[in-house]
Amino acid sequence: MNFVTQDKLVIVGAAGMIGSNMAQTAAMMHLTPNICLFDVYLPGLEGVVEELRHCGFDGLNITYTDKVEEAFKDAKYIVSSGGAPRKEGMTREDLVAGNSKIAAELGDNIKKYCPDVKHVTIIFNPADITGLVCLIHAGIEPSRLTTLAALDSTRLQSELAKHFGVLQHEVTGCRTYGGHGEQMAVFAGDAKVGSTPLKNLIGSDKLTDEEWAALRQRVIKGGANIIKLRGRSSFQSPAYLSIEMIGAAMGGEPFRWPAGVYVHTDRYRNIMMAYETEITKNGAVLKELKGSDKEMAELDASYKHLTDLRDQVIGMGVIPPVAEWHKMNPHLK
Repeated sequence: MNFVTQDKLVIVGAAGMIGSNMAQTAAMMHLTPNICLFDVYLPGLEGVVEELRHCGFDGLNITYTDKVEEAFKDAKYIVSSGGAPRKEGMTREDLVAGNSKIAAELGDNIKKYCPDVKHVTIIFNPADITGLVCLIHAGIEPSRLTTLAALDSTRLQSELAKHFGVLQHEVTGCRTYGGHGEQMAVFAGDAKVGSTPLKNLIGSDKLTDEEWAALRQRVIKGGANIIKLRGRSSFQSPAYLSIEMIGAAMGGEPFRWPAGVYVHTDRYRNIMMAYETEITKNGAVLKELKGSDKEMAELDASYKHLTDLRDQVIGMGVIPPVAEWHKMNPHLK
């Protein structure tokens, strides 16, 4: 059996629905034979391992533990869904207090047990903030940590495909940037339905302005709709996309969607948010991001929302003021 790498991949929160789906997806993608599952809930963790063994994967050396020092020892890649889930009626931002503390502990453990980790992907909400907190506490280079942001772009692709009655892959160039939440910025500029630019369809009888506004709202409320329909937050889609992300970092197939990354540009500074990104074995690299004046204004507003959340976490004492970040992480200057 050929694998992308032999390096150790650790899945945090593996007893949960996202974590267990991540483990199965990683095994199916043949990313590495060396998968370690970590969760504090040992009975559930054992159940996940038993199920994976029953799949009969070839060449897979799957281990599990409820001890973080054992899980993180020699870890080269980490994907974490180990936060509290979102429930009906909640926004992602409602989770900021508790999950920020979990992210801080995760970062501290990375710094203590596997500071040479090659890449970390954070999933639990609000991912922009939990990823930033983890990065500050872990002390690793910003390029070595990404967060799940692609769900909003895939939801945009899905809604457009349903509206136009085409296969989902026939809709290309779908992009949302900024926060992974209801303040996201939806960009239409590079999107196409078949060979037709989306911007040529918006305002036409094929996609009226009213229909486009309603479609955007369905994208923004996509996660809430899953909770309403299934009685629990999304787990299949974040699991799949997050493993695609870490797979790209391991040297596998390129990641096709925007990722949450640490952004420090002239326009946006000291924040983690969805951006046009390339994920490689050498880390995440920011790429040029273009939009109309209206789209960039939406991104500015999303950025402002994220900085307000960031400052809220600073006020809680979970992370220090921006000017002092370099004391915890020398790569953040």
